[in-house]
Amino acid sequence: MSSAFSWIRALPALAALSAGLMGLALLFSFFIAPEDGDQGISQRIFYIHVPIALTAYFCFGLGAWKALLLLWRGEERHDLESYVAIHQGTIFGSLTLITGAIWAKASWGVWWSWDSNQLVLFLTLFLFYCAYFMLRFSLPEGPRRARSSAVYALFGVALIPVSFLAIRLAEDFVHPTTFTRDGPQMTGTMFTAFCVSWAAVTLLAYVLYRVELV
Repeated sequence: MSSAFSWIRALPALAALSAGLMGLALLFSFFIAPEDGDQGISQRIFYIHVPIALTAYFCFGLGAWKALLLLWRGEERHDLESYVAIHQGTIFGSLTLITGAIWAKASWGVWWSWDSNQLVLFLTLFLFYCAYFMLRFSLPEGPRRARSSAVYALFGVALIPVSFLAIRLAEDFVHPTTFTRDGPQMTGTMFTAFCVSWAAVTLLAYVLYRVELV
């Protein structure tokens, strides 16, 4: 109980830190990092879009992990933790689709392309977990709802690596590969902007996760 109370007391400070990091990330992304030689100014949304997408993947994965813990240990708290993580995943998934559409419009001239496998696979992942809430709230509250939701959440795990790898293997250059076996593919202020933005979005997701659990 004291541990939970400590987290509640720390939330305002973490929220302030997240806001500060977000402001710093925007400063680096739009004013300090150099303009990309291929995509020009439209590439700057990369510093926002990619960290948001990575956070969505992580939240969906965390939701599945908490679902597994519920089925394994039977502890009721894991049901709420799984639900909250998946809820955060859909929030950041929505932001991923919105920022991705803006980037696609600037780079491809269209808001969406059904020919792009990585877009379709991420949309499939997003809609799969959106349907999680339809299942969950169609059942009365209790152990049956918790178990059914957990099983459904676990099935979505297979879509996460498929969607992630599709982006890394895509032939178009709109989704650049940030990290390879040779290390980061960005240097200097571009890499700094990406890391600061990633830290800001991750901390924001953590704060929202904790707030919803309270």
